[in-house]
Order: sequence, then structure tokens, then C-alpha cells
Amino acid sequence: MNLEQNDSSPLLVRREDGFITLTLNRPEVLNAFTREVLEELCTELEAAAADASIGAIVLTGAGRAFCVGADLRDGAVLPPADADLGLEQLSDAVRHAVRCSQLLHQISKPTIAMIRGAAAGAGLALAAACDLRIASESATFTTSFAKVGLSGDFGATYFLTRLVGTAKARELFYLSEKLDAAEALRIGLVNRVVADDQLESVTAAIASQIGNGPRVANRYLKRNLNEAEEGGLEQMLDIEALHLARTITTEDTREAVRAFLEKRPPQFRGR
Repeated sequence: MNLEQNDSSPLLVRREDGFITLTLNRPEVLNAFTREVLEELCTELEAAAADASIGAIVLTGAGRAFCVGADLRDGAVLPPADADLGLEQLSDAVRHAVRCSQLLHQISKPTIAMIRGAAAGAGLALAAACDLRIASESATFTTSFAKVGLSGDFGATYFLTRLVGTAKARELFYLSEKLDAAEALRIGLVNRVVADDQLESVTAAIASQIGNGPRVANRYLKRNLNEAEEGGLEQMLDIEALHLARTITTEDTREAVRAFLEKRPPQFRGR
């Protein structure tokens, strides 16, 4: 994992207290991403998922925006107009490009989007793919796909429908209206809205709390929550029982019991 980079790197990686921050670093184009950035982001997400010292992952953008989606000049998602591809080949190319959303949602570590400024199109989808979304008061949100004649990608329809409900999601996609942070909080698109100058400190505190928490339990909590989006009650009860059986014997659980009895904060070690 690349931990030492200069400010010109398109993706910045910084280790913090129990978590890692991945920063999209193309502020001059509001962090519109290229194919190169997507590949690097996927690589870093996979590395972080495999790193036992990391308990949570924060995704953010440099400068005055979170991310406005794909850089249409680069062909990060859409191949060049003169590319001779059939429908199946084109679909496969898009499917490969959007793998980052799947990783943010499915890897074992909790993921947090720290959002300042605009989150639009595929940028909004990346934020929606995370487990939590912390927004500054100046943040704005729009699907924007309809404005450029596209039907949506990066899991936007999947995530937004589950976050805000099907009726509101349809409104967001068809009208492509811009939402401010207060409205995003009201409809459940984000978890918290904080003052612009407190965004980093509040997000770091949340990420540190999660990252230094019981990592085995957090891994199974995430699996439970993802399964709950799809499964019925009986299936969910079975999954919860299996995962509880796996976590109840961990060192973290034994430490938590000792800490409770000794009236002190637990010291989790992720085992």
C-alpha cells in the first residue's frame, strides 16, 4: 500500500488512528475520476481490507468537492465513441469500471464517506456505497445522470433506493435536482451534517471509534447488515445466530466482559 505520496498523486493514502483515509486528489476538476484513479482506488481498498491494522476506511475528495463522477474526457467508464464494441463487450467494460462501488459496500471493513462540496453522479454513488456518510454544511448532492443522457452506474440505483426509498430515488434520478446538506439529512441520504470546519475532526473521531472497536464483530456486523438488505426474517435470524456464535468466543468479547466487570473502557485488539 502506498503510504508516502506527494500532493500530485491522483489518490492520496493516509494512515490514521485505527483507520485509513483515501483522498481523490484531482481538485482542479472537482475530483472527477479517470480510469487510472479507479484502478488505484480498487487496489487500495483491497489492500486495506487485507490489512489487519486497519479497522475502517474513509473516502473523501481534495479541495472543494467530494467527487462529481467520471471524467468524461478520459473514458473512465464510457469507451471512446469510435471504439468498435458490441453491446456485451461495452457492458463488460462498464461492469469492470464500477468495481469500486462493490468493494466499498462488500469488503469486511466499515467504510465512511467524508463529503464536502459536490457529490454528483458516480461520485454520489461512491458515497452511497459506503456504510456511513458524514457531510459538511456546504455539501450538495445530485444524481445528474439524466442531464447527460445516461441511465446511471456505480450502483447508484441500488444504493439510493435502499437509502431514501423507491419514490424519492425515482424523483432524484428523473429530475436530477440538487439537494443541500440539510435536505440530504432529512431524507436519510447522509447520516450527519456538521460545520465545514468540523468535518475532518468529526469524521476522524467516528472512524477512530469504529477502527479501534471490535474488528471481528464489526466484520460480521457489516455482513449482517448487507444480508438484511436482501434476505427474509428467517434467513436473517439464521445468519445472525451463526455470526454471533463466531464472535462470542473472540478475545475482544472476553475483554469487553472483563472491562465491564472492572468498570473500565475495553481495549480491543481485533482478535
